[in-house]
Amino acid sequence: MRAIVYRETGDPSVLELVDRDAAEPGEGEVRVRIVVSGVNPTDWKSRAGATGALAFPEIVPNQDGAGIVDAVGPGVDDFGVGDRVWLLLAAHGRPTGTAQELTVVPVDRVVRLPDNVSFDIGASLGVPAVTAHRALTVAEGGPSRLEPGTLAGRTVLVAGGAGAVGHAAIQLARWAGATVITTISSPAKASLATAAGAHHTVDYTADDPAGAIRAVAPDGVDLVVEVSPATNAKLNHAVIANHGTVSVYANNGGDVLELDVRAHFALNIRYQFLLLYTLDPDALRAATEDVAAAAEAGVLPVGDDAGLPLTRFPLERTADAHAAVEGGVVGKVLIDVSAHA
Repeated sequence: MRAIVYRETGDPSVLELVDRDAAEPGEGEVRVRIVVSGVNPTDWKSRAGATGALAFPEIVPNQDGAGIVDAVGPGVDDFGVGDRVWLLLAAHGRPTGTAQELTVVPVDRVVRLPDNVSFDIGASLGVPAVTAHRALTVAEGGPSRLEPGTLAGRTVLVAGGAGAVGHAAIQLARWAGATVITTISSPAKASLATAAGAHHTVDYTADDPAGAIRAVAPDGVDLVVEVSPATNAKLNHAVIANHGTVSVYANNGGDVLELDVRAHFALNIRYQFLLLYTLDPDALRAATEDVAAAAEAGVLPVGDDAGLPLTRFPLERTADAHAAVEGGVVGKVLIDVSAHA
């Protein structure tokens, strides 16, 4: 089978196409023929060395993907050969991700993909949608699960609504009944956020973004899904409601966050930092179940019409796919690995 590997950290040129024997699934494992692999910022950051030295002599990148079960190991009863599935955290703590034709993963990282959900959507769920779910379920007094109505009466501000996590957060928050505002930097990105389901868009490069947000939410926003905490701290304080929560899932714009302590404790503001890889297993399971239900309900589409443009590469151009994500391409980058049939 064909696989992409790297044996040292560095720029995308360290990625190499090789031929490898397919591994057999062991106890509690499933082997999946990958149809589409999804690329996330975490994938290129790991390849570039952001997480330190390599944990294995050779690594196949990419956490997310979708495909068809090819074989199951002993003790696996929930899946059978031919089942359509999506994967999450495929490469977490393991040397083999989804940038290969066949990958073996523990069964708890495999989720059934309904017939009405495309492989493109399946490969786009994992990191973005599960992260978005967690960001939407950590607010004080808020729900721990998402379904229609669970965020009714709440206002959610999604920072950077044109990104993959922001896109999923808009979709899930709208599905759960929230009023959704998102900040963007251009009319083109406003169109993407609106297509995703945002009720209101605000240009954060304009003169008074806080005033524009307060015009929509005069009592403040209940929850901020935050990608750039260092950059947006003052804006968040200016628009957040008493007992509001800022859910931080990335460090775009800087690693150092400065807060006015007195101003924040006066409003009982909660900052919740979250990392998918260390999420409590019960919370991860709940997020996966809710995301799967939302996908089956048609809530998480991708593509131009859904506000998340797709950029595609063949497996042999995985280096270019990583470079595209690292370069900040708008939308979702997918790798076509195997044919559907």
